[in-house]
Amino acid sequence: MEYIRIRSIEDARFAEMHQLMSTIFPSEEVLEFGLWKEPIEDPDIHVYVAVHEGAVVGATEYRYYPDLRVAMTDFTIISTMGLGIGRFLYVQRKNDLERMQRESGTESIGMFAEIYRPQAVSSFKFGNALPMHPAVRREVLSHLGYRKLDIAYVHPSWDHEGKAVTELDLGFFPTDEAQNKLPAELVVRFLKQYYSALPNKPKEWLEMIGQLEERSEVELLPL
Repeated sequence: MEYIRIRSIEDARFAEMHQLMSTIFPSEEVLEFGLWKEPIEDPDIHVYVAVHEGAVVGATEYRYYPDLRVAMTDFTIISTMGLGIGRFLYVQRKNDLERMQRESGTESIGMFAEIYRPQAVSSFKFGNALPMHPAVRREVLSHLGYRKLDIAYVHPSWDHEGKAVTELDLGFFPTDEAQNKLPAELVVRFLKQYYSALPNKPKEWLEMIGQLEERSEVELLPL
C-alpha cells in the first residue's frame, strides 16, 4: 500500500478521494469539489490517500499548529475491511506528525478530532462502509486514548451555508495520558484558527465560543 500526498484538485486521485468522501460523509461535512483548490495547495494542510493496487482505498487529512503545540485530524476514511487501511493511515500520519514536530522544534501536547455521537446521527450507514460506522469509529478512537471535551459542541457546516452541525463531540488525544483538562484559551484559539476558512458562522458556534472564553479550563471526559 502506498501513502501519497495530494496537492492539487487536478490530481486524478483527488477526484477518487472526493467521491469516496461524498459517498461516506453527510453532505454538510463535505467541502464542494472546486472549493478544495486553495486548501489542498496550502502546505500546512496535509491530505494523503492510501492507494492499493492503483485504487484509492482510504484517506486522511491533518495539520499541526506549532504555536499551539496541537495537531488536528480533519478526517480519516477507510473504504473497506481486511486490508489494514486504518492501521496503515494511523502509522503513516503519526510518523509525519513526528517529523513536523522535529522540524518546528516543538513537542505536541496532543491531537484534536471531531467524533460523531452514534445516538445523534440520523443515518448509521455512512456510505455502507462498515468501518466508518460512528459507533465503530468512536470505540476505536477511545481505544487509542481519545477523550471528549466537556462542552456542548457545535461546528459550522462545510457547505458554506452557515448551518450548525451538532452531531459530534470535540475529542482530544493527550500525549500525557494523565492529562485530564485543557486550558479553555487553547481550545478557543484552536477553534477560531481552524474555522477561520469558513466565513459564515452560526450563532450557536459563536455562543459556544463565548461560553468557552468565560472558562479557565475544559475537562476531558471518557468517550
